[in-house]
Amino acid sequence: MSNLLTRTLSALVYAILFISAILFSAETYIGLLAIFATVCIWELSKLLQFKNIIPYILLACVVYMSVQTTINYNPFLLGATLVGLSILLYLLISTKPIKTETFSQKVFLQIIYLILPFYFLMNLPFINNNYYPNIIIYIILIIWTNDSFAFLVGKNFGKRKLFETVSPKKTIEGFIGGLVFSIIAGFIIGQYSENFSTLNWVIISIIVAIFGSLGDLVESKFKRQANIKDSGTIMPGHGGLLDRLDSLFFLAPFVYLYIHYIM
Repeated sequence: MSNLLTRTLSALVYAILFISAILFSAETYIGLLAIFATVCIWELSKLLQFKNIIPYILLACVVYMSVQTTINYNPFLLGATLVGLSILLYLLISTKPIKTETFSQKVFLQIIYLILPFYFLMNLPFINNNYYPNIIIYIILIIWTNDSFAFLVGKNFGKRKLFETVSPKKTIEGFIGGLVFSIIAGFIIGQYSENFSTLNWVIISIIVAIFGSLGDLVESKFKRQANIKDSGTIMPGHGGLLDRLDSLFFLAPFVYLYIHYIM
């Protein structure tokens, strides 16, 4: 089987599984994300050379919080998550290594980089305790638009590197191309969405494009420090789930902040 066919079938199975779980019910959405998060914790633990049950216990607590009938918006928890992710972005921009030597550093990274962002991803489609699956579907469409056009524009017109020490193939032109087409996608979605206005979807698309791209770069830095190409092999031709979901869970707290506290 050719590599292209393998990648296509793998991506198709992933997309059908994910979208079906989102559309079927809130429970299947949270349940599938719980499985995805467990795999991502396992893959990150391999990168960090960390064997401990604590991250899985904390994830179980997060899943339990997410399936409660009443969702309580916790500004302190959101603030702590945003601060933690901002620290990772600072380490990315400053080119300083992400410290992963001690037990506390590894637990901190599991919590800030994965567990709490997944919590906000699980709760992202809920507004006033009502589940709106189209919100997460639209966000995924914007991510796919951003990734696709960042690749196409970068491949054909890219000259200036974005973060060469972390991801040599990503270019500034590709980033701008992905951002522009994400905004276009947000504008089109806004014409049909009953949840948010067109302006709000355009703003959400900007947040998605920027923080989704940064999330991908942060994960690339983890892999570069561990001297590996892919986080895992669960998706033939694509790598691990961490490779596929790094943009989505990283941007989730920032979109959550906009939807529930700013919009």
